[in-house]
Amino acid sequence: MSTAKKDPSTPAEPWGTPVPLPSHTGSRRITWDALPRPVAAGIERVLGGTVAVATSQQGGFSDGLAVRLQLSDGRRAFAKAVDSASAPAVGEFHRREIAVAGALPPGVPAPRLLGSFDDGTWVALVFEDIEGTLPAQPWREPELERVLDALTGLADTLTPAPTIDAAQRAPRLGGWTRLVDNPRALARLSTLAPGAAADLDLHLALEDRLAEATAGETLTHGDLYPFNILLTADRVVVVDWPHAWTGPRHADLVMLLGSVALSGIDPERYASRHPLLTDVAPEALDVLISAQAGFLLAAASSATPTTDPHLINMMTSLGQASLHWLSTRRRRGQ
Repeated sequence: MSTAKKDPSTPAEPWGTPVPLPSHTGSRRITWDALPRPVAAGIERVLGGTVAVATSQQGGFSDGLAVRLQLSDGRRAFAKAVDSASAPAVGEFHRREIAVAGALPPGVPAPRLLGSFDDGTWVALVFEDIEGTLPAQPWREPELERVLDALTGLADTLTPAPTIDAAQRAPRLGGWTRLVDNPRALARLSTLAPGAAADLDLHLALEDRLAEATAGETLTHGDLYPFNILLTADRVVVVDWPHAWTGPRHADLVMLLGSVALSGIDPERYASRHPLLTDVAPEALDVLISAQAGFLLAAASSATPTTDPHLINMMTSLGQASLHWLSTRRRRGQ
């Protein structure tokens, strides 16, 4: 733990400009041709047809398959699959996403689950194909405004949270406390984000209030960053739901705004007037921002040598962006 004797209510110094968003995410995709034939056949059974064209989708962080499919009869779909024996965490995510996607109520702007395949080792999900594009990065303000507007309707549709036939997940928030008991990770944090290490007392104090700040009745996506959003001609579609949890209506909004600082845009311009944050106490918002950075930076600092370096870079960049937002908020509030 930090031993500096200072007022923990505000950061000791400016964080500076966050690390730019990396141009690549994950790098461990497999192709349709590399998929074991019984798994490919299982996906085709879900679709009731034969795959004629398979186009691998780059990006994302998970091991395994991510592919857009065109069937011999012209129909289209999207599939993802993983060998849970070699990537057990991803297998768990896929299995939980089956449960979450199947429980989303009508009106949620998410791809419709067409079916799944699970032979005990390989797990696959098959969705309707969405003709859309990722939001441009750095953010373009018209696209950002469009996404932020859509989050109000998303929160309305998912309150109260639907019942999901899977265990409730803890939110991907917090991690400062875990770092205190891990000297190696704490030393790594000092390299990745020296400002965070210097102000660890502040973040530990905020993390003490995390349970209160995450109370709520809304099903939140739990991983709402630009790479999990598709923009179509008339919709904002949210994909990849394995990390959904029940919490406050504004949680996804705060997570998305954490990425905005990477584009040279002040998130506070939007936070100060967004309807989902109208009645949220400033300190409660600070708790979520700090917890978001804590999860990302604790994971990056604890990564093993085999962890995808693109993933470490992305977590570090997003964590630094949240810290930048938190720092500017608290300095303005002095």
